[in-house]
Amino acid sequence: MLSINNLSFFFGQRALYENISLHIKPKERIGLIGVNGAGKSTLLKLINGDLQPDEGDISKAKDCSLGFLNQDLLSYQSEDSILEVAMQAFERQNQLLHEINILLKKMETDYSDEIINRLAKRQEEFEALDGYSLQSKAEEILEGLGFKTEELTQPLKEFSGGWRMRVMLAKILLAKPALLLLDEPTNHLDLPSIEWMENYINNYEGAVIIVSHDRQFLNNTANRIVEVSRQNIRSFSGNYDFYMEEKQLQDEIQQNAFENQQKQIKDTERFITRFKAKATKARQVQSRVKALERMEKVEEVRDENATMHFNFPPAKQPGKIILELNDVSKAYGPKTILEKATAQIIRGDKIALIGANGKGKSTLLRIISGNEEIEGERKEGYHVQETFFAQHQLEALHIENDLLQELQSVNSEHTETELRGLLGCFLFSDDDIFKKIKVLSGGEKSRVALAKTLLSEANFLLLDEPTNHLDIPSVNMLVQAIQQYQGTCVIVSHDRHFIRQVANKIWFIEDHQIKEYPGTYEEYLIWMKNREAQATKPVEAPKPVKQEKKKPETDAERNARRQLENQLKKLKNELQKAEQSVEELEGKKAVLEDEMAKPSVYGNPDLLAEKTQAFDKLNGELEEANEAWEGLMMEVEEIEEQL
Repeated sequence: MLSINNLSFFFGQRALYENISLHIKPKERIGLIGVNGAGKSTLLKLINGDLQPDEGDISKAKDCSLGFLNQDLLSYQSEDSILEVAMQAFERQNQLLHEINILLKKMETDYSDEIINRLAKRQEEFEALDGYSLQSKAEEILEGLGFKTEELTQPLKEFSGGWRMRVMLAKILLAKPALLLLDEPTNHLDLPSIEWMENYINNYEGAVIIVSHDRQFLNNTANRIVEVSRQNIRSFSGNYDFYMEEKQLQDEIQQNAFENQQKQIKDTERFITRFKAKATKARQVQSRVKALERMEKVEEVRDENATMHFNFPPAKQPGKIILELNDVSKAYGPKTILEKATAQIIRGDKIALIGANGKGKSTLLRIISGNEEIEGERKEGYHVQETFFAQHQLEALHIENDLLQELQSVNSEHTETELRGLLGCFLFSDDDIFKKIKVLSGGEKSRVALAKTLLSEANFLLLDEPTNHLDIPSVNMLVQAIQQYQGTCVIVSHDRHFIRQVANKIWFIEDHQIKEYPGTYEEYLIWMKNREAQATKPVEAPKPVKQEKKKPETDAERNARRQLENQLKKLKNELQKAEQSVEELEGKKAVLEDEMAKPSVYGNPDLLAEKTQAFDKLNGELEEANEAWEGLMMEVEEIEEQL
C-alpha cells in the first residue's frame, strides 16, 4: 500500500537517512523505534508529505489515505466543543448535513419537486455514509480516551495540551485512514486510556506506524519493529520482545564479522607494509591495496542499552517512617480528591502511584511533598531529605550552563571525574558535557534534570512522569538508577514496563482513600483481576464467625509492656535531643564553611589553618552525633516492633 524506495534525507551536511527502503503492507502494525534524534518523527513527516526526500521516492496506492498524529497538534485551539472538533473528521457527512438543513429551511416556503428530489438524494447519501450514527461513534471514542460524558460539550480551548491532543487523536481515529501515523500516542494518556488504545489498534482495519518509547505498548500492538539507527533502518518481524532477542543474535553475528574483518585488514596491511618495497611482490601488494579499497566495511556494534553503575548514596540515613498522612482531606470545590485518608511510607519503599487521570495522583504527590494545603496531618519522619522531579523543572535548568556546570551547581563536593561518570550513566558522551543546556532536546534536558535529582543526595525522591520524553535506552538507564538508589521514592508513571522494573508497592486512589497493594505491579494486576472477578460473583450470606476470646494479659506481660513503653518514652526524648544536637552542629559547620570561603580567611595562612583545625574537629563531632542518633533510632524501632 506504501513503498519507500532508496530514500535519502539530509539536514544541512548531516545525513539523517541514506538510501533506505521500506514497504508497508495492509493491516501491518509497525513499531518505529530508535534513540532520540535518530529521525523517527522525520520519517513520519516524509511519509505524510510534510517534508520532501533529497533522493529516492515514496509511492502509495490511490486509496491509501493518511492520518498523522504529531506533537505539533498540542498547540491547536478552538472555540468549538470537543465533540464538534472530533466530528470534523466526517467532512463529506458534515457537508451533506449542512446542505440538508438548508434544503429543509427552503421547504418551509418552497415545495417544488426540484427541492424535494435534491433533499432526498442528500438524505440517501447521508444515510449510506452512516451519518445518523456518527455522533455516537465520536462519543464512544472520546469516552474511551478518558473524557467524561458531561465534558463533550465543553470548548476545546478549556482543556490542557495533553487533553487537546486526545481530541485530535479521536478526530484522526474517526476518519479511519488506510494508514495511521502515530507519533508518541501514549505520551498524554493514562493507563485505562492506553489499554483502550491498544485494543483499538489491534482491531483497526488499516495499517499503523507507531513511534513509541513504551515497551509494553509496543509489545501489545506491534507485529513488526523497524529500528532507526545510523542513517539506516532494520526490520524485525514480531513485537518488541522478539526484536530484542533477534537483534541480540544479529548483533553477535555482526560483531563477529566486524572482528574477523578487522583481523583480515590488519593482516593485509601488514603484508603491504612488509613487501611494498620489493619489486617481486609489487603485483601482490597492488592487488591487496585494491582489495582493501573495494572492501565493504562492517560496522562495529554499538551498545545503546549500556549497563550503568550508580553509587551516590544519600547524605543521611532517615528513620524507619519516612512520612505519615493521617485523616487527610483534599477537595477542589465540589470535587473531592481525598477524604480522611491515611497512608504511611516506610524507609526503602519504592511506590508506584497509578490510576486514571483526574483521580488525584499529582495532587497526592504534592501533598506528600508538602506543597499542597490539606485538612489533616502530614507528619515527616526523622532526617528526611526530599527532592521533587516534574517536567516543569526542565524550565529551571540554567540554559547558559554546560552539563558539567549544571551538575556542579547542585553538588560541588563531587569531583569532575565523578560527575563525568554520572553523565556517562545518563548517556552523555565525553564531548556532550560541554554542550550548553539551551541546545539540548527535551529528552536530553529530562536526563540532565534526573541526574541533578539523583545527585542531590536526598533520601526521599518524588518523581512525576519521569519517563516522558525519554527514549528506550534512557528509560532503561533510569530503571537501573532507581533500582540501585538506596533511598525511598514515590513515582507517578503510566509506563508499565518502568513500573514493573522499579516498584515494590502499588498505590491507587479509590473511594477518596489511598489504597496500597504491598507487592510488584505484576502481582497487583493478578490481584485486581481476581478482585474484579469476585465482585461479579453473586453475594452469599456470610457464615457466622466464631469469635475467639482474647487471652487476658498476665501481670508479667503487663509489667513487661509498661517497662518497654517507659523505655520507649525515654529513648524518644534522647532521640529528640540527639537530633537537635545534629542540627546545631550542622548549623555551626555551615557558618564555618562560609567563613573559610571569605578572602580575608583563605588569604591568611595562619587564620585558615586555625579555621581548618576547628572545621575538622567540628566534622568529627558531627559524625559522632550522627552515629549516636542512628543508634538511638534503631533502638526506638526495635522497641516499637516489640510493642
